Amino acid sequence: MTDVPSPEPAASAAADATRDPTLAAAVERLKAAQPKTRELYREVCALMFDRFGIRPTPNGAYQLVKRGSMTTVTEVVNAFWDELREKNRARIARPDLPPELQEAAGELMAVLWGKSNAAAQAALEVLRGELEAEREAGREEIALARAATARVEATLAEREAALLAAQARIQEFAQALAGSEATRRALEGEVARLQAENGQRDAALVQARAAFAQELEKLREAAQRSEARLQAAEKRALLEIERERAAAARMQKELDAAARRAEQREAQHRAEAEDWRTQLVDARQQFGLVQGRLDAAEAARAVDANEIDSLRQRLAAVSASSTPGPARARRARKGPALKMLMAPIGAPRRAKPLKP
Repeated sequence: MTDVPSPEPAASAAADATRDPTLAAAVERLKAAQPKTRELYREVCALMFDRFGIRPTPNGAYQLVKRGSMTTVTEVVNAFWDELREKNRARIARPDLPPELQEAAGELMAVLWGKSNAAAQAALEVLRGELEAEREAGREEIALARAATARVEATLAEREAALLAAQARIQEFAQALAGSEATRRALEGEVARLQAENGQRDAALVQARAAFAQELEKLREAAQRSEARLQAAEKRALLEIERERAAAARMQKELDAAARRAEQREAQHRAEAEDWRTQLVDARQQFGLVQGRLDAAEAARAVDANEIDSLRQRLAAVSASSTPGPARARRARKGPALKMLMAPIGAPRRAKPLKP
């Protein structure tokens, strides 16, 4: 069953038409008034087809609304075309015709209506293109006319400004001329006055030269006296400088002698310190030797003390086992000898003094 033509062949034209600002503004108003996505797309399709003569396509409708998914947009656009085909289908109400002929006649009328509608739409597009071209040409002509008018107005403004500037310059020249005339007369009077003053200044200059010559002679004499005093002062200064130089030379000699004496004393002190350092090393070596001998003597003394203790014990044991009378007499005779024998061993030994 054929009725309204399919929208796919005009997809590019519909995409271009969606850039119309009037259509975009109308879609924005529908978006603000209709919150439901399907109803919004259905109203946008009707707006595009009925008011602006644009065949709605899923892509064109989505580019205008930009809401929901492409599946929803495709379903809404297909439903719009089905509803439009159903509304535009022609029906022949003739009871004498068979139903098949009635349906075929309706389809034929629908095809004819669709073709005529497509031809009218194509003619409308051509007419729109021609009108747009004429409008663009008119816009260019208006722009050119406005540019020419602006250039003419700019030229007129420049000429008016130049004329005003010339008039102002003429007035300035006239005023300058009148001022120069008055200045000339004033300068002539000033020249006469300056000439009279010049004569007076010449007479005063002669008098000033005579007074200056006298003053210069006085200054020359004073300069000569000052020069003599300056020479005398220079001689005295030179004598003072020579005396100071001689004193400085003497002080330098004394300073050099003191420095040499200080160096000699320092060398002597260094030699003495080296001697003391050598003696200290020798003393330390002797002290080490004496300390070793003392340690050996202490060890020997301890051994001797141990031996004396053992002898005493043995002697006591022998005395206790022998006769009391003769033993006591022998102990009395041996006592001083034992004390003399034990005294050097038990007494500590003194170290010999170190040689200086």
